[in-house]
Amino acid sequence: MSFKPNKEQNPNILDILLSKNSDKTINSDTLIKNVQNRINKALEKGYQYTRVIDSSEKFLRKNVFGQINMAVLYVDIVGSTKMSMTLPPDKLSIIISSFSQEMSYVIEQFHGYVLKFVGDAVIGYFVENETEQIPAVYNVVACAESMINVVKQGINSILVEKVGLSEISVKIGIDFGNNVVVRYGSDEKKAYVDLLGPTMNVASKIQNLAKPNQIIVGQDAYDKLDSYMQEFFLDMTDELDYPLQHYSSDQDKIYRVYRYKYQ
Repeated sequence: MSFKPNKEQNPNILDILLSKNSDKTINSDTLIKNVQNRINKALEKGYQYTRVIDSSEKFLRKNVFGQINMAVLYVDIVGSTKMSMTLPPDKLSIIISSFSQEMSYVIEQFHGYVLKFVGDAVIGYFVENETEQIPAVYNVVACAESMINVVKQGINSILVEKVGLSEISVKIGIDFGNNVVVRYGSDEKKAYVDLLGPTMNVASKIQNLAKPNQIIVGQDAYDKLDSYMQEFFLDMTDELDYPLQHYSSDQDKIYRVYRYKYQ
């Protein structure tokens, strides 16, 4: 499948994806407005978000011990430690919870699953071939771009105007590969389920390499994109102090990483 990028000054993966996917009826303005409404309710009325990981648990339990090709995304708040030192616990809890849930909603908008929350980080995954119209790797990069837009245009205005905080930013890491569904215990309905595999580790490592509001993808995710979509990314491997050589399937080669150019 080929997605030819707009050659205008500010190309946008999200716009390209939406133009190809008739299932996506929500536009960016509506998405931002919904985000702001939910966070305002959380701050003013203690609004409780609905649970967003049930669909992931159902999927994983159905595929226990199976190996699944998927794109994995890690998104994390930059500077959350400083935030935790300056905010009352109740405000901090609301902000971290709201951020995590809003990122989860974005993942769901792009046919992904929310695996879990880890502190102020959200881990999502996008199963290959689960949607025929848009491949998983295209959904995940559009999801990442949308996450940054939600933070910049939706969450930050609330933090500045209603809470008196500085703006936040995020770091996002993405990779693609085969992962195994594991269940920790014999109880088919209650035992904890999770994903294990090199993709999980690499996506986490890549996310740690990102700068604020930067999206980085690994070689295996980049290779799944067609040549047109690859033009949105720049090879940043040579900028790294410690190349990811031990993550490559070929031990004689460095595992290359690429940053999104337009954020």
